Amino acid sequence: MNVQVKSSNGITLVPVETRLMAERNIFIEGEINSESACEFVKKVMYLNSEDAEEPIHVLINSNGGEINAGMLMYDVIQASKAPIRMYCIGHAYSMAAVLFASGNYGRYMLPHGELMLHEPLLGNRVGGNSSSIKSISDSLQESKRVMNRILAKHTGKTEKAVEKATNYDHYFSPEESIAFGLCDEIVGFDRMMEDENGYGQNDTW
Repeated sequence: MNVQVKSSNGITLVPVETRLMAERNIFIEGEINSESACEFVKKVMYLNSEDAEEPIHVLINSNGGEINAGMLMYDVIQASKAPIRMYCIGHAYSMAAVLFASGNYGRYMLPHGELMLHEPLLGNRVGGNSSSIKSISDSLQESKRVMNRILAKHTGKTEKAVEKATNYDHYFSPEESIAFGLCDEIVGFDRMMEDENGYGQNDTW
């Protein structure tokens, strides 16, 4: 989809994603994998180089995906000099929920948004001899411990409480997300647009 942009040179058609990124909006949508993670990193790097003080808005609607790719995105979110605000605009499941919860400068959900947490999954890694299977199991357990530590850090819950909540597919409404420490506030689309245009109430860090 293209939109019209007016300039001194007249009217130019640009992709809507380009126009939204010019307003410092980045989307996490679809599967989280190495390709989407690298695209995310490039965009955060560019916006930081452009202005390291103006907030970046990350809008999430994703089922999650690969842990390693998600951890790359997590590291960039935590290290970004430009403050990153997180918005769940639909659903954020699994790794996407961890990324949403990791926001340090505001975590906002639309009224009908939903989060889901669970233990790390095997994916397609099952196979091989007993040693290989044990190695996969050990890797999963370590991933589980890492995820639990991250969620405990950003929710204020104990790792034990996080483990209990993630030992099955646990779906959180916006209200439940706030109660568990995953989300800071429920906002309407109008408020989200105000925040992104610099008129919100969270302009100091």
